[in-house]
Amino acid sequence: MVALLNAKSKYRKRPTMLLRIYSLGVLALDLCSLCIGIWFAVIVALFRTLRPPPLKSLQGEVAMVIGAGRGVGREIALQLCQLGVTVACIDINMETCEATTKRARQTGIASSYVCDVTDREQVDHIVEKVRSELGEVTMLLHCCGVPSPRALIHDPPEIRETMDVSVLSHFWLLDSVLPCMQRMGRGHVVVLSSVAGLSGGASRGGRVPLSTAQFAVQGLAESLHTELRHSNSNIMVTLIHVYPFIVGAEVAKDIRFRIPSYFGTMPAAEAAKQILDGVRRNYAEFSVPGYLLYLGHILRILPKKASFMLRDLLDTGVDFA
Repeated sequence: MVALLNAKSKYRKRPTMLLRIYSLGVLALDLCSLCIGIWFAVIVALFRTLRPPPLKSLQGEVAMVIGAGRGVGREIALQLCQLGVTVACIDINMETCEATTKRARQTGIASSYVCDVTDREQVDHIVEKVRSELGEVTMLLHCCGVPSPRALIHDPPEIRETMDVSVLSHFWLLDSVLPCMQRMGRGHVVVLSSVAGLSGGASRGGRVPLSTAQFAVQGLAESLHTELRHSNSNIMVTLIHVYPFIVGAEVAKDIRFRIPSYFGTMPAAEAAKQILDGVRRNYAEFSVPGYLLYLGHILRILPKKASFMLRDLLDTGVDFA
């Protein structure tokens, strides 16, 4: 009787051992596949760094440029018209928005729309108006959440306004625009974030709300990219980190540069060109200037004390990075 029970016990343990061996084999195979995939992705990324992908055509696209009244947003709207894109210039300031639209019409098709993007009802109304007048929206470029150098230096941020403009407005716009892109079977969402989306800002002068908002924007872009990728959608998401001291040469006197030969100012037109080049190459994430994206990644993996030392070395005089 005892021998019979022992035999039954051994018989029960045998499938369990086989199952464990099978599970370990599957895990080993998955790990090998993962390592090969990671190395392949690294090689492709290095190759694309040396030889970027070709620029795609934007002819016939319908784009909404949020914050088209000034700065980088204005230059993006103008350059999109030159590329054959029908542009809806969106801004809260009627005068500056009309001025941008007037210049854009010299080279292409553009219309101006006044909208407070923090108001969901206004956003829904404007998107419907753009659809009826210009067609289904296939590109969305949000440019109004990136603070200018002068704002960083002189204007203390208001917490609620900062979060509404920089974060919540994305949700209202996406809720209205994504269905347009899904109907067209294609689309491109472009999110501009300040450098604070890569590293935290200094608390002097009340910059914490700005830094918090930019971290939120980065998380939103990454989450949206993941969601669209899993849904097999043909909608691209591009996150662009814009360094605040590179888009306003007119305020260069307000900013000090620790290493001016590497961290000087850049005209808004040049920044817009680099942004659109990255968008046309379907990059998921990049920065302006491009090489500073890697610096932001390095800051993340270094020990805190070491990252603070590197930030002090590259101090630009703007308490935001």
